[in-house]
Amino acid sequence: MLSSQPTPLLAHFHTGDLEPSVRREAWSDIAHRYVDFRPAPDVPLEAELTILASDACTLGTTRSSAYEMRTGSHRAQPDDMVALTLMQSGDLLPDAYPRKRAGALSLCAPREAGAFRWGQGARQVFLTLPRRDVAAALGREPRTLLLTAQCALAPALASQMNHMALLLGQSDAVDATEYAGLLDATRALALLTLRNLGRQGAGVDLPDPTESLHAGRHAAALRFMAQHAQRHDLDAAAIARGAGCSRSRLYEAFTAQGQTVMGTLRELRMQRARALIEQDRKLHVGALSWRCGFADQSDFSKLFRARFGLSPSDWHRRAWADPGVQSAA
Repeated sequence: MLSSQPTPLLAHFHTGDLEPSVRREAWSDIAHRYVDFRPAPDVPLEAELTILASDACTLGTTRSSAYEMRTGSHRAQPDDMVALTLMQSGDLLPDAYPRKRAGALSLCAPREAGAFRWGQGARQVFLTLPRRDVAAALGREPRTLLLTAQCALAPALASQMNHMALLLGQSDAVDATEYAGLLDATRALALLTLRNLGRQGAGVDLPDPTESLHAGRHAAALRFMAQHAQRHDLDAAAIARGAGCSRSRLYEAFTAQGQTVMGTLRELRMQRARALIEQDRKLHVGALSWRCGFADQSDFSKLFRARFGLSPSDWHRRAWADPGVQSAA
């Protein structure tokens, strides 16, 4: 239960807070504990790091001046971590696979020898997991590889990691309990992604005796719904495919949360419709309903009234009669 989860640690670090004489060594310990860190000699070291950490994993965002990172050194401990990294901007030239640019998701095993050269101002979001958890999910020892084109769930995980990075920049708007739940869901989705990658070609949705996969499937389905909510043909079968599981597994995952698949999709569409109404001074109910995945304008209006107590037009009039809404738009 979320209420029993320990409060995750949220922390922010910046090289500007460190004395210049110890900056490189201190930043290596803060942000590059498991690798050899080599800042570019021709540019000043300037970087920032935000982390959200629990006992099970750490999620973080980082931006840095150019540097090189070498893995496979003595700094990688016997029971070290494995990192899933998503490039947000800039580029990276690793030895293990072609140049990595924005949108690329990869798995990095610090025990494995390799060199990674980061360009100036590169940004990434990363998730670190214990090596044993990654090995159990994959069914083999983890190796550095590019996931983007190899795993069907990579887009869902990338979307979730981008979403978490955005929330880390809005820490005042998210409480500790919500952070704990979101971090746990991201971890579960990452392990599910790796599990599916390890079992590609098996043709079956294998049970896992060591860990419930409901949270990962639920998170994957939510990200897929958010990305495709405008599709009028979006049904449980399509959502299950997007989440990388069978319909029965999808239903089990939502039942475990006390939800239904289509009820959750309808609520997501309703919330999106309300947000769009409050953001746009002009309202065309037919166009709005179509954008939010409702093919029938009349059905949309009835559902909106049932959910929020007002028709879309009345909600729009009330929202734009409030000076606070207009000033925030």
